[in-house]
Amino acid sequence: MYVHRILENELEKQINRKEILAVYGPRQSGKTTLIKKILENKENVNFLTFDDVETLELFEKDTKSFITQEVEPYNIIFIDEIQYSNDSGKKLKFIYDTTGKKIIVSGSSAIDISIKSLKYLVGRVLIFRLGTFNFEEFLSYKDPKVLKLYRQGTYKESIIAKLNKYLDEFLQYGGYPEVVLSQDKVLILKNLLNIYLLREIKEILEIKDNYKIKNLLEILASQNGGLVNYAELSQTIDTYSEDLKQKLEILEKSLTIRKVRPFFTNKKTEVKKNPKIYFSDTGFRNTILNSYSLANGCLFENFVLSEFDKKEISLNYWRTKSKAEVDFVFNSKEPVPIEVKSILKSKKTTKSFLSFIDKYKPSKAFILSHSFEDEEIRGETKIYYVPLVKLNKVIEMLT
Repeated sequence: MYVHRILENELEKQINRKEILAVYGPRQSGKTTLIKKILENKENVNFLTFDDVETLELFEKDTKSFITQEVEPYNIIFIDEIQYSNDSGKKLKFIYDTTGKKIIVSGSSAIDISIKSLKYLVGRVLIFRLGTFNFEEFLSYKDPKVLKLYRQGTYKESIIAKLNKYLDEFLQYGGYPEVVLSQDKVLILKNLLNIYLLREIKEILEIKDNYKIKNLLEILASQNGGLVNYAELSQTIDTYSEDLKQKLEILEKSLTIRKVRPFFTNKKTEVKKNPKIYFSDTGFRNTILNSYSLANGCLFENFVLSEFDKKEISLNYWRTKSKAEVDFVFNSKEPVPIEVKSILKSKKTTKSFLSFIDKYKPSKAFILSHSFEDEEIRGETKIYYVPLVKLNKVIEMLT
């Protein structure tokens, strides 16, 4: 079953442009399915994959013959798993400049790393990121009728209860398309984890021992939403701090983890050092720990971060040296605090949250929880209490 992806609309708009279209994202996020859907009614398309050793070898060792056989006879060329070519950018530039054919490429998240090659494609490529399902895409498969109400943002408590049930499943098992569509979600997630551990992470982090990768991911998963402890993590994988930072940078570029950097304006009183780390997909995080419990409030924080991130919107966190802390800060025209609670039954703010409001005086602030909805005014700030399942409306208000 095909589930409509939000990125599909944007790709449809760009399909007739002359530039190469490059779509990257985690393994099994649905890149190939999406592109094939877009191309299903196009004429004379050549579907290639660099999983095919012979095709890859021809591309790398005899580009002119590759053009003759695989490019010239077609209107559109789609190359999947582009990251397996070590010199893809230079060769794609040659094909683009000499043939004028429409080229679309996709690859695992490593495309953003291994296509150092992108320097050859400046002005010739449009890059798009496809993550796992966001909550809206998840709902489009689970319950199209409820999805319509979700998009409207106005519905009764009975619908919020239904949405919360879907949200709980989404937090437990995440948004990998194959997992969402499967009845045996844990089995699929474990297979994804094993494949990812053995192929992707091992290669991109250049860690030979599987247990070191597993230990690193387990600590990151258990500390999800916490500040990075570089000393502890360095000891775990027997490396030095700078090497660890590089590995975490690669894990972020490969869309495994997301780092949240601190927001600060006062260097003397506000912490500006270590990031907080979350996982791009909560199901993947839960599988690392082999625990799908919703008791850990960090999953709700992770949901908020992921929904913003999948729209490519950055968040920060705020923490002072006196330990005042706010989960997230959206910083555009003004810094807006966002606090996440698992359960809230009445209007309730923390000292830290009020401290941020008193210091920065934003026009609005948000407290997100499972079901509670209300508003209040504090000074110049309107505080919105919003159910997590209405996060899409919060994002609309901020952007």
